[in-house]
Amino acid sequence: MGRSCDLLFALSVFILLHTSLSISTDEAALLAFKSHISSSNPNNILATNWSSSTLVCTWIGITCTSPHHRVAALDISSMQLHGTISPHLGNLSFLVSLNISNNSFRGDLPKELAHLQRLKLIDVSSNNFTGAIPSFLSLLVDLCILCLSSNQFSGKIPSSLSNLTKLEVLKIKGNLLEGEIPRELGDLHYMTALNLGSNHLTGSIPPSIYNITTMRIIALTNNNLSGKIPVELGNLKKLQILSLNDCKLTGSIPASIFNMSALQLLGISENRLSGTLPSDLGRGMPNLEGFSCFQNSLSGFLPASISKSSRLSVLELSYNSFTGPIPESVSDLEYIEILNFGGNNFFSNSALSFLTSLTNCRKLKEITFAENPLDGFLPASIGNFSDSLQIFQGWYCKLKGFIPGEIGNLTGVIKMDLSQNELTGYIPKTIQGLSNLQELYLGGNMIKGTIPDVMCNLNKLGALDLSKNQASGSIPPCLGNVTSLRYLYLANNRLNWTLPSSLGSLQDLLEFNVSSNLLTGEVPIEIGNLKVATIVDLSKNDFNGKIPSTLGGLDRLMKLSLAHNKLDGPIPDSFGKMLALEFLDLSINNVSGEIPKSLEALVYLKYLNFSFNELSGEIPTGGPFANATSQSFLKNYALCGDSKFHVSPCVIKSPKRSKKKKAILVLGVGMLFLALALTYVFLRLRKEKKNAGQADVSLIKCHERISYYELEQATERFNESNLLGNGSFCKVYKGRLKDGTLLAAKVFNVQLEGAFKSFDTECEMLRNLRHRNLTKVITKISYNDRCCICNGLSPQWLFKSGGAL
Repeated sequence: MGRSCDLLFALSVFILLHTSLSISTDEAALLAFKSHISSSNPNNILATNWSSSTLVCTWIGITCTSPHHRVAALDISSMQLHGTISPHLGNLSFLVSLNISNNSFRGDLPKELAHLQRLKLIDVSSNNFTGAIPSFLSLLVDLCILCLSSNQFSGKIPSSLSNLTKLEVLKIKGNLLEGEIPRELGDLHYMTALNLGSNHLTGSIPPSIYNITTMRIIALTNNNLSGKIPVELGNLKKLQILSLNDCKLTGSIPASIFNMSALQLLGISENRLSGTLPSDLGRGMPNLEGFSCFQNSLSGFLPASISKSSRLSVLELSYNSFTGPIPESVSDLEYIEILNFGGNNFFSNSALSFLTSLTNCRKLKEITFAENPLDGFLPASIGNFSDSLQIFQGWYCKLKGFIPGEIGNLTGVIKMDLSQNELTGYIPKTIQGLSNLQELYLGGNMIKGTIPDVMCNLNKLGALDLSKNQASGSIPPCLGNVTSLRYLYLANNRLNWTLPSSLGSLQDLLEFNVSSNLLTGEVPIEIGNLKVATIVDLSKNDFNGKIPSTLGGLDRLMKLSLAHNKLDGPIPDSFGKMLALEFLDLSINNVSGEIPKSLEALVYLKYLNFSFNELSGEIPTGGPFANATSQSFLKNYALCGDSKFHVSPCVIKSPKRSKKKKAILVLGVGMLFLALALTYVFLRLRKEKKNAGQADVSLIKCHERISYYELEQATERFNESNLLGNGSFCKVYKGRLKDGTLLAAKVFNVQLEGAFKSFDTECEMLRNLRHRNLTKVITKISYNDRCCICNGLSPQWLFKSGGAL
């Protein structure tokens, strides 16, 4: 008896020591794991909670077995952890579940994980693991769930994964995998979910996959597959989700698909599928909740039997070649939330009665009927849609007539697009009822009248497009109060008056276009407050004045166009601060001055146009100007620079030499004038002295002055018989004084521009002749009658400006 007790005691001690050692091993493995990781979360729980001062089984993310208290589950998902996976994790020999998803772990999965033979779940999705999918995973034969999605695994999918005969879930979407889908995956007979989407997989879909009768989810979306959808597909009686979107598949849709009664979601969009939908569409899929086949080449009618899929909440048929009427039976889909018929050849009656019928769908959130030849009028009944409607889209479908005032009843709508139609009339003031509206697109219609001020009450509006209409009047200044605006398009209208400075309050505006209007006045300096704007287009208006230098503060601007205006003054030097600029057009203005060298800093500028202005000086050559052509500088006649711009070469002057030459020139001219002045004084004094002794006193006495009366007597009152000839400003007459002296009189008409100048020039000429002593000339100037009498010439000349001819 005593011996038995001793053995029992020894066994208990052994078990206790073994358990203690095992627990110690788990703790050491986890602390080694902890040493490889850190957290971007300031409240890093692992840093304080995982401590040897407390029991391992109490640590966060740890679940232990009972009764041995071994670590059975490790779940540290979504803790903002980053680092690598320690190989010591392979010492957690009792681990059944490993979940480290949604963190930032990197590197490889350590091969030591192959020691964890009890593992049933591995989830490492949404990290940054790289390299090939580890082949050792095929050794974990009890594995039921393997999730490797959203990492950077590359290479091929290992065919050895088929060894995991108990595998039920395989998710490897969102990696860099390539090659074909292994046909061996068809051996995984207990598979319920297979997701290989968003990789670079090629080849056809292995038919073996469709033999897995337990399958409920197949998702191969966004790969480069080829071939057709296999006809064995109809064998998957339990399939609930089939997602084959964007797989490059061809051919028609197998009819067997439309008889899969368990199917809830069918996605075959963005392929190259053709053919028609079955005439009894919907009858064989009573549980269908979502059907998406957009962007294919499907044709034919949409069967009215679609309403038999009574649980349908999403129906996406856009961008195919469907035709015929939109069946009004769609209104029987009481759970429908999203309807998209866009981009087909559907038609309707002029009253668009299908819209009226759809107002019965009280859960409808989105209706899109754009890009169809509907050729009808918006019914007033659209005001009867429920408050659940959020998106209403009908662009480019030949809508006519007025926008009904009942549109203001759509209080839940956040996006409305009726652009590129033939709508007329005015924007109804009831539009202010769209209190939740965030986007409004009415561009490309024939809407006229003013922009109603009530639009300023749409205080959630982020995008407004009224371009390409016939709107007139001024831009409401109150739009500056709609500070939620991000996009404002008013181009190609008849808007006039000035640009409101209040628009500068739209400090979150990204794109602003008012081109091709009749706006006048100066560009407000407040436009420089649009600090986050990427596009500003004010072209093709009548703006005048100088370009505001404040525009240079728009350092996120990518496109700026001020072309086709009447702007003058220089290009602001501050434009060199718009470092994100890719497009700059200042053409067809009156901009003058030099092109600022600061623009050479615009290294992203791909298009620039300064043509048809009055710019001068040298064209810069650095930065964007290195790739510019002559087209950017046409009709700026004072520009100079590189010959590739087809302008004159610039005259290069040294600043120091230029100043020196200028100083020498000024000094030389001054000395020349001084020499001429001294010479003139000397010669005049000398000649006057000589003439004083040689002058014919009788001539001086006789012809010192002649009165106008004597002149009239000598020429017989300027008789035409005495006319000698005509000049530009005068007539010349011959005459004889009482003493018999013969003379000629040139009479100027002072009413002709230039007569005085011509008169003074000729008098000066005669004075110079006298000073040169070439002949005896007596000159007298009377400032009263401005008369110049000259004697000694043959004939003698008399210059007289007084009196009219």
